Amino acid sequence: MVSIYNRSVERAKALAKQYQIPAVYDSVSELVANAPEDAIYDLALMPAQFIPVLEQLPDGASVLIQKPMGDDYEQARQIQQLCERKGLKASINCQLRYAPFVLAARDLISKGAIGDIYDMEVRVTVHTPWEYFPNVINHPRLEIQQHSVHYVDLVRSFLGNPQRVLAKTVAHPLKPMSSTRTTMIMDYGNQLRAVINTNHDHEFGLKNQDSFIKWEGTKGAIIARLGLLMNYPDGCNDEFEYCTFNDEGVPVWHTIPLKGSWFPEAFIGTMADNQRYTVGEITELPSSVDDVLDTMQCVEQAYAVSGETV
Repeated sequence: MVSIYNRSVERAKALAKQYQIPAVYDSVSELVANAPEDAIYDLALMPAQFIPVLEQLPDGASVLIQKPMGDDYEQARQIQQLCERKGLKASINCQLRYAPFVLAARDLISKGAIGDIYDMEVRVTVHTPWEYFPNVINHPRLEIQQHSVHYVDLVRSFLGNPQRVLAKTVAHPLKPMSSTRTTMIMDYGNQLRAVINTNHDHEFGLKNQDSFIKWEGTKGAIIARLGLLMNYPDGCNDEFEYCTFNDEGVPVWHTIPLKGSWFPEAFIGTMADNQRYTVGEITELPSSVDDVLDTMQCVEQAYAVSGETV
């Protein structure tokens, strides 16, 4: 890392000292003015700050933008149009695509290990201490926009764009947050089911908490447990299992040990692919602003059918 800027200069200096970052600047404009020509900019900001900062980047620059891509679809569309106008090599930090268990599942599926996918399910039943996220706890679009957007994007990355989205997101009667539980169906027709169920209000101990992604196919199945979300922030171990049929047609489950987890390893993936695209090692930019705009459209549809009153 070459340099860093934060609106809290003292915090930026502390991070620079901790991670041996050579330079700390007092403004975005100062940082940009002193950046090398081949710099890749990493914007870890809230969505309302994206457009003003993106406008200050050099035309043609490479940039990784934090998710979600805006506070609503209209803002996401404005971000995409700005990036197109300035010729930015811009991607969104949809890092769940790069979690070790997701990469392992994608590899098995690409090799035909479980056949044709006919069912994909995400289920999260946990207690989320939202106080750990003070920047979003009061957001009027909390659950889908700030959390389940990960799963919407993940489903799209495997199955493509749905025909429509059905959803209901609701609040807890004793909590001030705008929404903490969601059920969503991404409609892919009459044979392929994709469903997302999240409940952040399961405050009844670890025993029956649950957090997994499941893929079912014509030849087998995959289940990945997202241990990070359970017993947060301490978390539990991730687990990765897949099932195939033996020669007698009996289902057999296999466990694969994986290194790393969603955090921090998946964050390496988003930046690495932006770097690879910038230097020409790959010809398509995964999680580009053009691609993730479709994720944001799905999120917008979910709020619309849920009866958003914001």
